[in-house]
Parts: sequence; C-alpha cells; structure tokens
Amino acid sequence: MDLELRQLQCLAALVGAGTFTDAAIDLGISQAAVSRNIAALERALDVRLVHRTTRSVALTEAGERAMIHVRRALSALDELVREAGSQAGTLRIGYAWSALGEHTTEFQRRWAAAFPETELELVRNNTPTAGLTEGTVDLAILRRAPAAADVRVAQVGEEKRYCAMSSDDPLASRRSVTLAQVAQSALAVDARTGSTTRELWPADSQPEKFVPIRDVDDWLTVIGSGRARGITAASTAHQYRRRGVVYRAVRDAPPVPVYLAWSVGDAPRERQLVIDLLATLYSTGHSV
Repeated sequence: MDLELRQLQCLAALVGAGTFTDAAIDLGISQAAVSRNIAALERALDVRLVHRTTRSVALTEAGERAMIHVRRALSALDELVREAGSQAGTLRIGYAWSALGEHTTEFQRRWAAAFPETELELVRNNTPTAGLTEGTVDLAILRRAPAAADVRVAQVGEEKRYCAMSSDDPLASRRSVTLAQVAQSALAVDARTGSTTRELWPADSQPEKFVPIRDVDDWLTVIGSGRARGITAASTAHQYRRRGVVYRAVRDAPPVPVYLAWSVGDAPRERQLVIDLLATLYSTGHSV
C-alpha cells in the first residue's frame, strides 16, 4: 500500500478547514495539490473518503473511520518529532468544552513547578472522549462518563451547574434560577459531548424543545441570539465569556462530576500524578 504523509496531512487539513481552498491555504500548497493527494489516498485505500460538492465537502462513513487512524498516525509522528528534538516529554490532556475552569491556571502553574521535565499541553477536541479514542491526547478531562469500553475514568471533582442565557432574557435579572424556570424556554444541547441531558428533569417537566448544537462556540451563538438557554458546568461559565450572554447559578441542579479519563492499556505514567493534583485543587476550592 503506497501511502504518503502528505496525503494524510491533506485529509486532516480538509476535515479541519471544510473546503479544498481553505485546506490549501492552511497547508501552503495549491488547491489542485490538495485534490490530487486526496484522490491518491482514496486510490491507495480503494475507498471513497470524501463527498464533494460545489460548496463543501463531507466525509463518507469510510472517511470517518479513516480519520480516526489518520489523527492517531499524525499525532504519533508529531510526538516522535517532539521527543527526538527534546529530552523533555509532553503530556497532552484533552477537553471537549472547557478545561478546568478556575483551576486551569493553577493546575498549569503547579505542574510546571513540580514536573518541569514534562511539558503540559491542553488540547480542545470536541469528541465524546475529548480526543482520547482518536489517539490525539494522553489523558482527557470529561464531564460525562464515556460509553467507550476501552476508556477508564477517575472522578477528580465536581462543579456547580449554571444556566447561560441572553442578557435580555427575563431570568437575567435573577441571581439564581431553578430547573423548572430554565425549562420554560428551548434548551441548546450538545448531545455528543455536553454535560446536559433530558434526564436532568423529571419526565413530566422537561423542556419542550431541544436545539442541537455542535460545540461550545455554536452553543454561545444560539444562546446569545435568544433562541435558547443552556445549562453547563461552572468551568464553562468561567472560561467562556461573551457579550450578550450571562450565567446564573441553577440552585436545585445536581453538580457536574469531573473525570480524568485514559485508555485501557495505554495510560501514561503521569496519570496518578494528574489525578492527585486535580483532586487536591477541587477539594480545596482554589480560586484564581
């Protein structure tokens, strides 16, 4: 099988950019070169990877499966380059929506002081395991236990729930709100990676409408427009401030658990160190 690195890079760039033109710009090559490399990769794998239209591209089912391995391969090559060029290792921790909220800076500071030989890299990746099963990170911060059978988790803390709403929402003048009050409006939900599900409400008092969104940026845009409200963990309220969006505590909602996750059989040696440090930060309620 005649696979080349540039073919994998072109597919990853195309998925990230969304168009051949933007992928070419990101890679610094011509659009025709991107198209040739994608076609060559499809021939080598003997499968169609991309649906092409005049305005956009989308992965086929085979392309979705292939991208999991492409990300892993590119991540492994990046790690090889980093390790070969430096004696220090890198620990990559993924997160889907927000990292550690108010604890993020302190976690980075304490890690750097205690383990200067291992660089810490926080990576945003909007997948159910925040890049863990895709092979792009070593550990992941999750706020919903994953369904993946090859992933294990340890709870390191919990966070209060907040309601995000437009600044002109009728509830915006309140200091806190209830789940029943929130349910009187449509709710923006990321079913893949968000911490909010229908089960947060009793069956007879769930919001009538759920607005599906793709990631935290999409979520903020929908909420800022007044189309829906959202419920999220305190870390999101701390990390993502946007004009026109306000956060109010949900006083009767259960807290959101915070997990550290790792792949079975591939846990980095620093796993327990991270668990201990995060558990300490959450238990002491450190604020920055």
